[in-house]
Amino acid sequence: MSKSLPEFKYMTFDVVGTLIDFESGLKTCLAEIAAEAGVTVDGEQALSLYRAARYAEDADLFPDDLVRVYLTIAPKLGLPADQKYGERLRDSAKNWKGFTDSAAALARLAKDYRLVAMTNARRWAFDLFEKELGNPFHAAFTADDTGTEKPDPAFFEKVFAYIAAEGHSKDDILHVAQSQYHDIGISRQLGLANCWIERRHAQKGYGGTIEPVEFTQPDYHFTSMAGLTDAVAAARA
Repeated sequence: MSKSLPEFKYMTFDVVGTLIDFESGLKTCLAEIAAEAGVTVDGEQALSLYRAARYAEDADLFPDDLVRVYLTIAPKLGLPADQKYGERLRDSAKNWKGFTDSAAALARLAKDYRLVAMTNARRWAFDLFEKELGNPFHAAFTADDTGTEKPDPAFFEKVFAYIAAEGHSKDDILHVAQSQYHDIGISRQLGLANCWIERRHAQKGYGGTIEPVEFTQPDYHFTSMAGLTDAVAAARA
């Protein structure tokens, strides 16, 4: 086990999938398009197709890439392969909601830690996500800011440099995320303490997130953000 929860000074967060429920957002938009087209789509199948398309070599930054993704998966789902629907899927990100426990948990954690967002989303989308979450962050790093995406170590190094400039080190960080592929595995390789929020604990498979080559046992493991905040409260009592 790493440090106890009260010993950390920073918590860094994956955003999409950990705090923002992107899977529900994608499924809702695709279901609406399907209803208009007079067909139905299986949500989990759609996520599987999305996952395969999203990680293609010609992928763009997220969520702009949802236009390309939609045009790739639409024929396989029986949906109209029109540009306007791809743009609609991309723009649905403007209305994606946080998980029901996200905003309250972040507000509680911000009383004791400096919260730093680390998202593969572009800045325009993150600004909307942050507002949805109650603007809890001390700092934020997006794909536009870093010029890369997790699990690239260079993304993390940008954050380390920022925290070093504030007089602290990566040893002061607990990295919190739901993605084994994008966050938990690489954070372990870089020597970070980590916390896995297993959002899909009641569902099979990895949904819209790429499956890791191997599973990484996290330092801390909860099935919700509420579980993390409760553990922090108990440890500080």
